[in-house]
Amino acid sequence: MSAIIEDAKRETEARTAPYTMPAGARIGHVHLKVAELERSLRFWRDLIGLEVQQRIGDQAVFLSAGGYHHHIALNTWESAGGSPPGFGSTGLYHVALLLPDRQALARALKQLVEAGWPLEGASDHGVSEALYLRDPDGNGVELYRDRPREDWPRLEDGRLKMCTKRLDLKSLLAEAG
Repeated sequence: MSAIIEDAKRETEARTAPYTMPAGARIGHVHLKVAELERSLRFWRDLIGLEVQQRIGDQAVFLSAGGYHHHIALNTWESAGGSPPGFGSTGLYHVALLLPDRQALARALKQLVEAGWPLEGASDHGVSEALYLRDPDGNGVELYRDRPREDWPRLEDGRLKMCTKRLDLKSLLAEAG
């Protein structure tokens, strides 16, 4: 068995290009440790708009958009009654939910405004427009929409030229319908 491992290791070292994830890869779902399942469910289901797909008693719930098995799972397996990580600690910076278009982002903003939920930021990144907030457990949440790829800003050599500019929330809100 060790000879097979050594051969594989030599083959890997001999490659000229490092392994790259296939273009079709994506993040399928995120599991979040939460302190109170019902409180988190009110945020992710009632405010963000995800639908419950399955529930495991008072320990876990699986939510999604469009009937997928789950995009976000909430569980209290290791965190019931816990507190958010303190500033300066490692962990998840944010989970980002990609919305299909600008109008969907506008409707999400309208929902947040009507609920009185605070935003931490709103940015135009050139390639996307994003809203930033926190869930009840302090997890960062980004709601965003991508611009069409052909509209992404690029440098002269073709590389992306992303930026962080202020997102005009008034203009976005006007598109909520």
